[in-house]
Amino acid sequence: MSDRESWFVAAAAVVLVVSLIAAAVAAADGTDDRDATVDGWTPEIGDVHDADPPEGVGVATVDDREFDSVQAAADAAEPGETILLEGSFEERVTIETADVALRASDGGAAIDGGGEGTVVRVAAENVTLDGVWVRESGHERSNEDAGVLVEGSGSTLSDVRITETTYGVWIGEAEDVTVSNATIVGRADVPESERGNGVHLDRADGADLRDNRITTVRDGIYFSWSERVVASGNAMWELRYGVHYMYSDDNRLEENVAFDNDVGFALMVSSNLTVVDNVAVNNDGPSGQGILVKEVDRSEIRDNAVVANRNGFYVYNAHGNEIVDNLVLENAVGIQFTAGSSDERVVGNSFVANGQSAYAPTNEQIHWNDSERGNYWSDARSLDLDGDGTSEVRHRPAGTVERLVHDRPQAAVFAESPAFDAVRAAESSFPVLESPGVVDHRPLAEPPHDEWRDYYADHDH
Repeated sequence: MSDRESWFVAAAAVVLVVSLIAAAVAAADGTDDRDATVDGWTPEIGDVHDADPPEGVGVATVDDREFDSVQAAADAAEPGETILLEGSFEERVTIETADVALRASDGGAAIDGGGEGTVVRVAAENVTLDGVWVRESGHERSNEDAGVLVEGSGSTLSDVRITETTYGVWIGEAEDVTVSNATIVGRADVPESERGNGVHLDRADGADLRDNRITTVRDGIYFSWSERVVASGNAMWELRYGVHYMYSDDNRLEENVAFDNDVGFALMVSSNLTVVDNVAVNNDGPSGQGILVKEVDRSEIRDNAVVANRNGFYVYNAHGNEIVDNLVLENAVGIQFTAGSSDERVVGNSFVANGQSAYAPTNEQIHWNDSERGNYWSDARSLDLDGDGTSEVRHRPAGTVERLVHDRPQAAVFAESPAFDAVRAAESSFPVLESPGVVDHRPLAEPPHDEWRDYYADHDH
């Protein structure tokens, strides 16, 4: 069959597909009941909601001097001294002496702000807050009511527990602040739109956020005009966004887990981000994205696992990024690419068992592969004749059929029909039919991610 004859066959098939879709729309109610879930997946985060408050009236000790107030002890402490806290304190505290440490005793210590203002304000440099439970800030987002407000550079919060606060930790115009192994739980009785963020960075360059657990706030970690921040090993769930970047360049996000949120990782209006080895699971709220890449440039997004979200990736007006070697598994849509995104290098990814591998509403043809390799597509027709690991047959993960099905979900019932197959075959095999969408000229014959097989086998489908 000549190329011209093949084109006519494909064109006829498209006409048939449109007819089938029209019939389906007339007969259906217009809903899409696809449910992207991972049954039985439970991260190892422990119970963050139940904890016993420390017993007894609070005592703050500096050397051999005892105080019944944290504020009194902080005012009396000299640089380099440690304030040992035990029991419960009902007060709001401002630390204005540099190089002091506030540590909870083995019996525990809690500072309760009484539901007003910020509970602990760190106004000096190199202050350490270790093992203390901070709770009951004020309720006003506009006042930035927080469990801990850090204004002193070089300060460290470790093993703290922050509950019933509007903002958990607010770091404002302070550099090189560390927050590690903190548990931050907001107010369940406050609507999400009225909550503050778990860790809020406002011009907080050089922060180090490690191994924290954050839930029941608005956004887990929020970046605003903050650079050189490393966020690693954090778990974030039941939020609007697990991590939210805004106007924040040159940051690193590594080995974090975001699940059961609206969006797992929202990368927005930033550049030179490094996003590696993160996991986004079951983020299926109103937006429903595992990783959102919106107006982000020159960033590396590599070796992440994006599983059972509504959209695995959502790429919007992004330019010059590398989306490489990610596992994209069991999402309703593996990757959506829109709003003029360009110069993206999308290679080495495994797109496995997604409801739809890719969707690209564009009038242009987008090429997602470099000179050596493309991506693995579990729905591709692979033919590796020379054994080099790549197929000799190009793949169209987002072509004419996929666009029609996305726009008219009712037509998915015809996904395996001869009409659909004819269009796919023509778009993959005959370059004369260069319809808009995504083309992978060097699709991988085998998935580079071996672990998906065991993961997939553990769940019902």
